Amino acid sequence: MAFTFKGGIHPFDGKAMSKDKPMQEIFPAEGGTLVYPLSQHIGKPAVPLVKKGDRVLMGQKIAEADGFVSSPIYASVSGTITGIEKRRVLTGDMVTSIILENDGLLEEAPRIPVKPIAEMSRGEVINIIKEAGIVGMGGAGFPTHVKLSPKNPEKIYYVIANCAECEPYLTSDYRRMMEEPEKLVNGLKIMLALYDHAEGILAVEDNKPDCIKKLRELTIDELRVTVKELKTKYPQGSERQLIYATTRRAINSSMLPADAGCIVNNVDTICAIYNAVIEGRPLIRRIITVTGDAVRFPQNYIVPCGMSYAELLKDAGTREEPAKYISGGPMMGFALFDLSVPTTKTSSALLCLTKDEVAESKPTACINCGRCVEDCPSRILPSKLADFAEHNDEEKFIQYNGLECVECGCCSYVCPAKRQLTQSIKTMRRLALSHRKK
Repeated sequence: MAFTFKGGIHPFDGKAMSKDKPMQEIFPAEGGTLVYPLSQHIGKPAVPLVKKGDRVLMGQKIAEADGFVSSPIYASVSGTITGIEKRRVLTGDMVTSIILENDGLLEEAPRIPVKPIAEMSRGEVINIIKEAGIVGMGGAGFPTHVKLSPKNPEKIYYVIANCAECEPYLTSDYRRMMEEPEKLVNGLKIMLALYDHAEGILAVEDNKPDCIKKLRELTIDELRVTVKELKTKYPQGSERQLIYATTRRAINSSMLPADAGCIVNNVDTICAIYNAVIEGRPLIRRIITVTGDAVRFPQNYIVPCGMSYAELLKDAGTREEPAKYISGGPMMGFALFDLSVPTTKTSSALLCLTKDEVAESKPTACINCGRCVEDCPSRILPSKLADFAEHNDEEKFIQYNGLECVECGCCSYVCPAKRQLTQSIKTMRRLALSHRKK
């Protein structure tokens, strides 16, 4: 039986372009510049530990966490600090960043001190994860040590590895599962060791039967780990939908997964936990899929954080000038206006398309077909919420559960009138959340 949730859609997945391309290491050119924004995570920005003129080594800490909900940053190559200044990031914001000139030597700093997992306390494991600068690498960037430190650890009953990778075109998690499944399984076991009553779940969509087979073979003797086959459907990998599909527990916008007894991390985050706790490696690189019908050689790159998107695309090449660049997938990614922006801990893909279908489409009046309601995984009323947003009616927006939107884009995708429902709802939702915080 394939586990799933209500609603959702089946967009063209585009994964065939890069799914069979093994992970390939790529390094920036000698003399090239890497940019490390101090805000690569939810929470307070990191604080620089270096100054202009300092020489640093690969894996050396260059910025320290500023408080509990923050995360340190490490140099991903060796070289010289050329400045600390505001730089543009993919969202368009100007963010204080550390600028590093690569010397091409890749001289490595001493690793984080570790000892056998059996000899470490729960606090020591979580501290290593914090020290390694690990954040949620599926997009949100929530510091992982915070997620692993719930108020009541004895009430955590499920530790879920999000292996769904439901976003179209992305294949980085698939390649990690195919090439390094042992890291994923052992990383999950490290997290399970933190919670006495928890069951581990490897949640994989059923369009990845080879991954399911590998993971079941590796966990056949693991009493606390189960591989659950999920129905292929977008947004199966969304945290709320994943929790419901695998455990039948529900959460809303006012809850954290831990409130439902769950901890959820994606594949790359769990592998980063393994690298930190077992090998003492901080988070300095990640897998990024470069793909799309405009890309000449689609590829899954192991990328040093701080390298620019332009350098990635230069290696992959293009068939023709792309009409649209997206960081991430087509459903929840960010449109890129400048490829010189840096990759970060949360970068997952560079998607290059020959057509900008969104820009070419012209919205018309709602025809009240109800498709957005039928396919909404949050079971809300997107067309009505978009109307409230467009009329700046925050009170009605909240009354009709606008805060429960997960911004997945299903409603915009299925709308025959081509209304940008998700964009309107997203803007009002963030405005309402900011007012709530105040």
